[in-house]
Amino acid sequence: MPLMVFFGCMFVAFGPSLALFVFTVMKFPLRIILLVVGAFFWLLSLLFSALLWLAVVPLREELAFSLVFSVIFQELMRFALFKLMNKAETGLEDALSEEERRSIASHKLSYVSGFGFGLMSGLFSVINVLSNSIGPGNVGITGASPNFFLVSSFLASSFILLNTFWNVIIFNAYKKRKLAPIAIVILMHMLVSCLTLLNTLPHSIYVSLIVSYVSLIVVMGWAFKIAGGSLGNLKASFVCK
Repeated sequence: MPLMVFFGCMFVAFGPSLALFVFTVMKFPLRIILLVVGAFFWLLSLLFSALLWLAVVPLREELAFSLVFSVIFQELMRFALFKLMNKAETGLEDALSEEERRSIASHKLSYVSGFGFGLMSGLFSVINVLSNSIGPGNVGITGASPNFFLVSSFLASSFILLNTFWNVIIFNAYKKRKLAPIAIVILMHMLVSCLTLLNTLPHSIYVSLIVSYVSLIVVMGWAFKIAGGSLGNLKASFVCK
């Protein structure tokens, strides 16, 4: 039974990401490199968060403090990632073949780097939960929600996708120097992240899940529009010819 819970939660958390990787990244070597770069920048944000946690001894036990600064460091690293990708896109223009240029053209670069950023975020958020799901013991036996593992897996999946779409939105805003979308993405990231603090309360565990998936639907549509999508080509994608 514990192994069934482990594999079930693992596929919930990483199933959509695996599908995205197989269909949109795996066939393009340059996209795989960009995905790794995005993941590395998220790890840098984790490093800075850990250094701050070690430095501020009185607030080590305050999870809210660590979480808020973790989001701040993530957004700073996302901006650094944008600056790097912007320079790389310009510098590699003559070095890449036409096919390679097409593979990262338009919003594909921000999508792939954001996917790597989110993938690492989701992995670190759920890896300890998945390891504990193997046992021993039963979750919920002391009054906590018995669905904690499943909710955590759905949250990890949503954060991977949220970071992917946030990256598309905020990269576009940085390029066009639009402050409003940048502020909205950062505030949304902060809100959804802080609501996960409610997961420690037995009757509030679903609040963060609902808010994260509502946010996911909103930013998915927003990123789709930025990437040039419309209702017309969305309908056309479902028509078999």
